[in-house]
Amino acid sequence: MASKNVSRREFIRRNSLTGLSAMLSPSLFTNSMDSPATPVSDVPISIIHTTSSSPALLGGAPVRTKSWPTWPIWKPETDEKQLLEVIRSGIWSRANVATEFEQKWAQALGVKRSLLVVNGTNALIIALSQLDIRAGDEVLVPPYTFIATVSAVLATGAMPIFVDVDPATFQIDPAKIEAKITVRTKAIIPVHILGLPAQMNQILPIAKKHNLVVIEDACQAHLAEINHQKVGTFGSAGCFSFQNSKNLAIGEGGAVVSNDDAFMDRCFSYQNFGNPYGAGVGSVSVGSIRQGNKLRTTEYQAAIGLAQLARLDAQTTTRNENAAYLKAQIEKIPGIVPYKLYDDVTRAAFHLFPFRYQKEGFKGLPRAAFLKALQAEGIPCSNGYATLNNQPYLNDAFRSKNFQKVYPKERLDFKQYVAQNQCPENDKLCNEEAVWFTQNMLLGTKEDMNDIAAAIEKVHKNADELIKLSKK
Repeated sequence: MASKNVSRREFIRRNSLTGLSAMLSPSLFTNSMDSPATPVSDVPISIIHTTSSSPALLGGAPVRTKSWPTWPIWKPETDEKQLLEVIRSGIWSRANVATEFEQKWAQALGVKRSLLVVNGTNALIIALSQLDIRAGDEVLVPPYTFIATVSAVLATGAMPIFVDVDPATFQIDPAKIEAKITVRTKAIIPVHILGLPAQMNQILPIAKKHNLVVIEDACQAHLAEINHQKVGTFGSAGCFSFQNSKNLAIGEGGAVVSNDDAFMDRCFSYQNFGNPYGAGVGSVSVGSIRQGNKLRTTEYQAAIGLAQLARLDAQTTTRNENAAYLKAQIEKIPGIVPYKLYDDVTRAAFHLFPFRYQKEGFKGLPRAAFLKALQAEGIPCSNGYATLNNQPYLNDAFRSKNFQKVYPKERLDFKQYVAQNQCPENDKLCNEEAVWFTQNMLLGTKEDMNDIAAAIEKVHKNADELIKLSKK
């Protein structure tokens, strides 16, 4: 796996298989993932232990053999009452429980309205369409994101335009936005990727200056904050995902949030066949007032979401404490450059813990070999995203009848498009530097974080031997 770009979902799936049988045991649902983390001040930062001087790849004992916290969490004693009530009621399409989740999610974010829908991808599509983003428009997006961000833009018929990232934070670089704005630009989608907030205090003034809609992709950033305001509440709309790997896991699900009542009424109407806002499930005689779709959620999904929401704040605190502790452990290791948060970030979500791997600090050991060595030490890790701004899916969209009817031929020239959407900082992150740990690992203990640090230090110490092995 270390030598290939692997999707985050596939990475989660692979790492979950070993713990699947354990997850089926109710006694194991009460574990360290729900317990407060040991305060940082209680564990010395200097604790680094190595179980063997020889790398596991070369026959040494791995740093870690214990399993990692499993995800998602399900606690029958607290989580099943409402779910079973829903199942037994026979009211399975969206109704009062979905409304209850929407109200509690809006309250958790400090926003006026929330709409629960089938997934985060369609939350983005709903927001874009109901903010009148259409074929012929351009939407600015970062290249360092999950493909759903770009897929949603293409689904509206609009053209994604890529703005390179700030590699220190993995976020869209506000200093590079204005150069990409044209008369066709109608919106910006800042993505709070990895659960780390983008620099909204610089993005919003640019959007206002050019009269652009701002739709926040907060699909990985549940409860993250900028100056104590939750991300997803700064722009015209915020979109969240509740897919199985997310910090609030439902299996599949998403939400649109906003303070704009008229906009939210349109979103509700759109996801319910275009029926007027407030029309109930199964209404066939009210008449549709706009083009719509069927993107409603279910009552049992909402019940699962309510169970997960009850734990989210405490889990977010644990992730932040462990991320800060782990960062302090590894940032002095040559070649390891952990994430940076902008100064106004008061809380991150840490859907992923990212750092940049610079092989020069490991005597030239390639990233793929570093990942393989770290995995052998018992530390799950990934190289993260592939580049999005040059993949064939874009050309496939450009060759479709809809795009060819709307856009002039020269704008659909894929080679020219790729040349105009170069993102060299993103290329370096995707192809050379980025390394991830998943959010469930941050729900462990400080000793678990010590294992990660010890494994990285062990790989660093044995870089020469590992380079020889990688060349065989």
